[in-house]
Amino acid sequence: MEYMIVTVFVGILSSAISIFVIKKLDKAKFQIFIEQAKAKAKVIEHEAEVALKDAQLKAKMECDREFKNARREYEIMLSKIEKKERDLNEHLESELKTIKVEKEQIVEKNRQITTLKEGLEQQKKTYEEKTLEAIKILENASGLTQSEAKELMIKKVKEDSRAEISSIFRKKYKLAEQNSKNEINNMFSMAVTRYAGEFAAERLINNIPLSDEETKGKIIGKEGRNIKALEMLLGVDIIIDDTPNTITISSFNLYRRAVATKTIQELLEDGRIQPARIEEIYKKVKSEFDKNIQKEGEDVVMELGIKSMHPELIKLVGRLRYRASYGQNALAHTLEVAHLSGLLAAQMGGDAILARRAGLLHDIGKALTHEAPGSHVHLGAEICKRYDECDTVINAIYAHHGHEEPINVESASVCAADALSAARPGARREVLESFLKRVEEVENISTSKLGVLNAYAINAGREVRVIVKAELVNDDEAVLLATEIAKEIEEKVQYPGEIKVNVIRELRAESYAR
Repeated sequence: MEYMIVTVFVGILSSAISIFVIKKLDKAKFQIFIEQAKAKAKVIEHEAEVALKDAQLKAKMECDREFKNARREYEIMLSKIEKKERDLNEHLESELKTIKVEKEQIVEKNRQITTLKEGLEQQKKTYEEKTLEAIKILENASGLTQSEAKELMIKKVKEDSRAEISSIFRKKYKLAEQNSKNEINNMFSMAVTRYAGEFAAERLINNIPLSDEETKGKIIGKEGRNIKALEMLLGVDIIIDDTPNTITISSFNLYRRAVATKTIQELLEDGRIQPARIEEIYKKVKSEFDKNIQKEGEDVVMELGIKSMHPELIKLVGRLRYRASYGQNALAHTLEVAHLSGLLAAQMGGDAILARRAGLLHDIGKALTHEAPGSHVHLGAEICKRYDECDTVINAIYAHHGHEEPINVESASVCAADALSAARPGARREVLESFLKRVEEVENISTSKLGVLNAYAINAGREVRVIVKAELVNDDEAVLLATEIAKEIEEKVQYPGEIKVNVIRELRAESYAR
């Protein structure tokens, strides 16, 4: 029992001792931690003081450097200002000196003017005195007073002036009479030349009937793009006015006008009127016309009994359908000459078929005058030589206009037949031929310029539409080109009124999405 109590007491005592020892040890450790923390705090405080001193030193150095820079800039600006001030003062001093000199000069000039004025007044006074003395002497010498002498002088001047005025009046009246005759002649000639009336309308325009007025809007298109595309592509003038259910195609070129009429008719039937469709229909119609021209030429050759002829010559014969000479259709005239020359040659014992061949080809050059420069005689002879036509045909081409003498019966019969066909009543109209020649000259002048793609004379020859290559001619050069063409037309072409030169530059870009 006692042993157990002792054991328990010893255990309690040992536990109490252990707890005390542990507390002491913990307290010692805590004290060590506190000392370490204080040491670290002192180190950190020291480092902070050092960093603060470094920062203050750097800030002071930076402030000193900025102050020095600002001071230096201030001194530079100050020196500049001082220099400007010195320059300004010098300039002001110079200006003041100049003003002072000018003022002195003005004062001197005023003094001189005053002196001159006084001298003039004195001279005027002397002049008046001398004049009065002269008048008194003249009155004494002539026995007339001043007023009587004045009246006599005025009367004499009036008589002399009247004679001079009469002479001038006679000269001016005679000149006016001559000029009035010239003006009257010019008025009559201008009126006669300008008058075309039904004659020009009949031969220069085609009218296309429309089903309704709304179709005009379709032909014009949005912002006029359809009518612009038509006029540029077809080379004609399309007139859309107040005439009900009708549009007018105007061009001096029969072939161009016929192609344009057919193209627009097919577009109206198709209903799809837009630039892309216009080009498609135009190409189709032009191809059909080319085929028809070839076929018409072949029919004419077959009708005349000519066995063989080069295809290009046959095509040119067909193209004569769309040419006119002095108001006479070129193909109709050619057929007349061919038949007449065949009959004449047969009557005189010559070769009728050869005569008809020569008659058919005597004006073949007229099919080329729109494309090539030169007369139809030389063009026709050259093209026939190129395709190996015989000497009789070549001679007939030259002889029918007097360039050569006929070498045989066949050539002579062609010359006679040509004169007969041209001279019969109503065959030709001189006015139309001169008009066509004029518009051809206008087109040739336009196409001769660098960068011009096409040129079309429209509006009865009063306007020429010139289409240029956009990559060769810019906007400024287009203006200059229009001026050059207008000036050359003024110098080389005789025409009534005025001709408008319209240069069109259009850039087209194409690409394909595949």
